[in-house]
Amino acid sequence: MQTKNITTSMGEIKGLEFENRYEFRGIPFATAGRWQYPTAIESWGGVLDATAYGPCCPQERAFTDDKETSPFFYKEFRRGQTFTYSEDCLNLNIVTPKDAKNCPVLIYTFGGGFVSGSADEGHTTGVESAKNGIVWVAMNYRVTPYGFCSHPDLKDESGKCGNYGLYDQMLAIEWVKKHIAEFGGDPDKITLSGESAGGMSVDLLLSTERMKRIKLHGAVIMSAAGIQRKIAKPKTPEKTKEFWDKVVQYAGKENILQVRDELSDEELYWAWRKAFEECKIPLMSALPTYDGELITKENFKMKTVPTDFPMVVSVTSKDMFCFALLKMSQAFAKKGLRGGNKVWMANFARALPGDNMGAWHSADLLYVFNTLDISWRPFEEIDRTIANQMSKSLAAFVKTGNPNCPEIPQWTPGIKYPMRFCEETKMMPWDKKYMFDKTIHNDGPI
Repeated sequence: MQTKNITTSMGEIKGLEFENRYEFRGIPFATAGRWQYPTAIESWGGVLDATAYGPCCPQERAFTDDKETSPFFYKEFRRGQTFTYSEDCLNLNIVTPKDAKNCPVLIYTFGGGFVSGSADEGHTTGVESAKNGIVWVAMNYRVTPYGFCSHPDLKDESGKCGNYGLYDQMLAIEWVKKHIAEFGGDPDKITLSGESAGGMSVDLLLSTERMKRIKLHGAVIMSAAGIQRKIAKPKTPEKTKEFWDKVVQYAGKENILQVRDELSDEELYWAWRKAFEECKIPLMSALPTYDGELITKENFKMKTVPTDFPMVVSVTSKDMFCFALLKMSQAFAKKGLRGGNKVWMANFARALPGDNMGAWHSADLLYVFNTLDISWRPFEEIDRTIANQMSKSLAAFVKTGNPNCPEIPQWTPGIKYPMRFCEETKMMPWDKKYMFDKTIHNDGPI
């Protein structure tokens, strides 16, 4: 495989060369100890080898057989892949067109409920973006107990506590703003995107003072908008103390500082997992909290949805609790439409061939990144047409702030009539009856 070396302000870096793109994998952007906030890496000694993906955060599949414990998503997104895991996981991947110069930039944040996921799963690729003239970035950040512990005894000197994984993401975005021109990207044309917990992360960060300094070109939020602004509002560290004290108990320690300093990553994971599984709604215990600086009660509420850049907000027809998610997404989009700002809504409604799971949560990623070829499913020509429509529309949005392109019918902003990507892609009313039924039965993967 051919390689490509470039010189940056941080030092020389060696990536991979393909026919029409370069890939730089596993670039370390920050370092952090357990439950410490990240510090940016400004240089590296010698030539940085960026030809292999870096480690992702420890999670269930680091300690179990993934195809047994998460068979559905393993088969869809990770089959045949191998991963490495480490708490020292703050790295990112960059894919650029070969002739990249002042190209628009798309940053993608992976989902997984804040308990799983990585930047190098099969569908998480910038190959299609590079074909469309876009510099693509995906970062690894800390998840599970490593990224979202919020025990109040961990407050730092300034009083902030928790959300280490969100601070990882924010620092990665700032790193891109500072350095992406050295890879051919335009730092003044950054679009932030994410799906599920990645989309929630985008939503959480949009209203922060640090994000305002980035001056985003746009945002794409898939299957996530408004969730924590509307119903799953963040808690304070004081209100999460009881949960984290259970982690301390199951770890066999006396306090959270001993858990921080004395446990291996695997011991910490299983102590956290035992407390996690005892919760009435387990995923609620894994969500970001009010940390006192990045996310506060003052800056994160529905009325602070930003209106100074365009957005695309989407849900799938058989999403997680899809009717409730639709209502939250519409509320978010309505706030984003204030003052003449533009927000487009999308509904991915193609029932994927191969089973009866329909348009399940995160199925749209295979289409928006045009990665159907990694799948086991017997895709048809219509699937490739929809994938082309969605990937070209995404590219148009990243380039111009408007998702309209020759591949789709005219798409106008608003909350009542989304662009429904399906066998006959066009703007149509939401099928609320179907989505309500699927929410009640909740028969899709989440």
